[in-house]
Amino acid sequence: MPSSHLADRPISRVVNAERLVLLSWPRAILLQFAHPLIAAGIHEHSQFRARPAATVQRLRSTVRAMLALTFGSPAERQETLDKIMAIHRRVRGRLPTAVGRFAAGTPYSAEDGELVLWVHATLIESVPMFYELLVAPLTEEQHDAYCEQAASVAVALGADPATVPRSKAALVDYMARQYASDAIAIGTQARELADAILDPPFGLLAAPGLLVTRLLTVGTLPREIREGYGLAWSERDRQRFRHLVPALRGLRRALPRTAATWRAARRGSTRDSSTSIVAGQPTD
Repeated sequence: MPSSHLADRPISRVVNAERLVLLSWPRAILLQFAHPLIAAGIHEHSQFRARPAATVQRLRSTVRAMLALTFGSPAERQETLDKIMAIHRRVRGRLPTAVGRFAAGTPYSAEDGELVLWVHATLIESVPMFYELLVAPLTEEQHDAYCEQAASVAVALGADPATVPRSKAALVDYMARQYASDAIAIGTQARELADAILDPPFGLLAAPGLLVTRLLTVGTLPREIREGYGLAWSERDRQRFRHLVPALRGLRRALPRTAATWRAARRGSTRDSSTSIVAGQPTD
């Protein structure tokens, strides 16, 4: 799908319509876990590590939320936001051990606007990245528009409107400042959660899909994040990554639109929308 064909629809709808961009979520989630307070909240308030079925259910719930926020009616979007905020109100506690600049006992809350902003930023970086990697290039203007169209969701969930990136340049600047700070520090809880994402106990039948997910996730993480998680990245992995990406891109070109895009996106393709992907934190 050449980028010249995208001008007639909001870019958030074009990008979020693609099933393949779902492959970006593990990358975004590992970046989210790299914040110690987010890792603590998920580690202590989610069941997906203990029950493989919960991982599948969490994914389905997150997909439904993303589709409702991007393609739903105003009432559907508000209902989804209300559900997310209800979950956020229950997620609060204290950091069990010191990580980075956060001392043991530091309070956390999923309603904290700074944490909402970090989750949001990981998604608006990762999702367009994978769209470009696996579907089609985006112009700088389209990147900017994606950030702008996504901003309302972050603000609705509690992020400070003045700090939400509304352009690619602002996003790059925000991410750089976060990495330069000691707020992003990978602790034991984050590593345990990463194992549950990258190596869930789904059995041999899921092994090919898990290999694809792991290669794409580890291969696109910033080096310091990859090393913080202790994730190996060999020359053989690099070669596999270089072969996998064009293979997936070719698969996307061969797929009919009914297989490549979400049904909700096709059903709502004529309706306007200014919202984008939901903050994809794992929930119960």
